[in-house]
Amino acid sequence: MQSELRKKLLNAFTNNEEEYLSGQAIADVLGCSRTAVWKHIESLRKEGFELEAVRRKGYRIIGTPDKVIADEISLGLKTEDFGRSIHYEEVVETTQKVAHRLANEGAKEGTIVVAEEQSNGRGRMDRKWVSPKYTGIWLSIILRPNLPPHKAPQLTLIAAVSVVQAIEEVTGLSPEIKWPNDVLLNGKKITGILTEMQADADRIASIIMGIGINVNQSKEDYPPELQDKATSLAIEKGQKISRAELIQALLLKLENLYKIYIEKGFHPIKLLWESYAVSIGKYITARTLTGAIAGKAIGITDEGVLLLEDGEGKTHHIYSADIEIG
Repeated sequence: MQSELRKKLLNAFTNNEEEYLSGQAIADVLGCSRTAVWKHIESLRKEGFELEAVRRKGYRIIGTPDKVIADEISLGLKTEDFGRSIHYEEVVETTQKVAHRLANEGAKEGTIVVAEEQSNGRGRMDRKWVSPKYTGIWLSIILRPNLPPHKAPQLTLIAAVSVVQAIEEVTGLSPEIKWPNDVLLNGKKITGILTEMQADADRIASIIMGIGINVNQSKEDYPPELQDKATSLAIEKGQKISRAELIQALLLKLENLYKIYIEKGFHPIKLLWESYAVSIGKYITARTLTGAIAGKAIGITDEGVLLLEDGEGKTHHIYSADIEIG
């Protein structure tokens, strides 16, 4: 976890992005000696930050490491709460597992767990999620909404919209959502979202939301059976993307939409989700545990349930299914 002094130092650089910070200004912010300031600056350098030091002006950060360490995420983060507490690991089994433990220990809302690699990443229905080192975003966030348990699926749709908006902003690409929470580019999957709940009978104690985004993988990073199904932002854009910048954008979009949802309900989110949905208005096959239903996807309900109209004009409510388009 980040120390409070390190957070203050990075916030100071964030709030003065184009200016130099003098040693005395940093000492005043941190409440420490000039000697201690030098030690903090050297610590940043050891972590891969490039700092320019100019006599009589001070310091400024001119380059950051290609890692998603807490310091790099904090530098430039614009949220109020989301991502203000960061638990970073080089390698974990899954970020979800760590986040569940932290939630049980009382971690506050907005706490994130982020890792460079997952050794046992998983998606919906316990499917394996390929999570190679230093290539993607493997992140879980702890939410504590004052909501009844049946509202939990709506949060997954909020996450999907947040991912799409963040990718649009950072890369200029135009992703789409396949119900309920797969984010696609050119028909291939780039993001998976896994929402898990800790709840009593009538209220949610916490939501652990896992988000995996394929950012800088090359085609060779995927096993042959996934190469025609999965892609990455770097493959589609033709250049590497800053993972820390994308995390910052994602957290800000997610925080803003979450606040709208808490204040105004699901309807504004529903309209946004439908505007990004690849399947609405198209013929799909929904494969559920009890069988397959084919028909036209006509929208989602205010609860986030998919509406499918079959060939006889009957509308089916799809709560959980694998969707095939066409």
